[in-house]
Amino acid sequence: MSGDVARVAELLGQRNRIDEKIAEIIQRPMAGGHLGEWITARVFNIELEPSASRAAIDGRFRTGALQGKSVNIKWYLKREGLLDMTTAGSLDYYLVLTGPAGVAGSSRASSRPWRIDRVYLFDAEQLCADQRARGVQAGTAASVPRRWWDAAEIYPRASNPLLYVSERQAAMLELFQPG
Repeated sequence: MSGDVARVAELLGQRNRIDEKIAEIIQRPMAGGHLGEWITARVFNIELEPSASRAAIDGRFRTGALQGKSVNIKWYLKREGLLDMTTAGSLDYYLVLTGPAGVAGSSRASSRPWRIDRVYLFDAEQLCADQRARGVQAGTAASVPRRWWDAAEIYPRASNPLLYVSERQAAMLELFQPG
């Protein structure tokens, strides 16, 4: 038993050293939200808000058809059909990175690897209106119907024409897939 504790402590020490190196690069504490925002800003040319504590809006698109539009960025390590939503009227889009599809059942002995399998772009106003019509409250872990996820996908499948993923952007996203 104490051998397991020592091994976990050793592994956390290694992870802490890696997290420190990542924090040096992204200039924010190593956390899923900060790292997802940093990656997304570089892949999709988004100017992040100067303060990471601004409610609802993480940044704005710098170029393209969405130039100047506000965005809330999420990175979920599993794709489970849930989205942390806000009712902030000033938000234009949610840009969501996800890992592999989650499987219903126990999470015992499983992991949530840091990877990007899919990217979605949701129109915040339209999604909020649909959620209200279905009687779903905005907030943490709001259930979003699969049809919305399918229509919002921009990578690897281009279902949403609002944001085109170039070959260069796709190559950057592929860096975050296993092997």
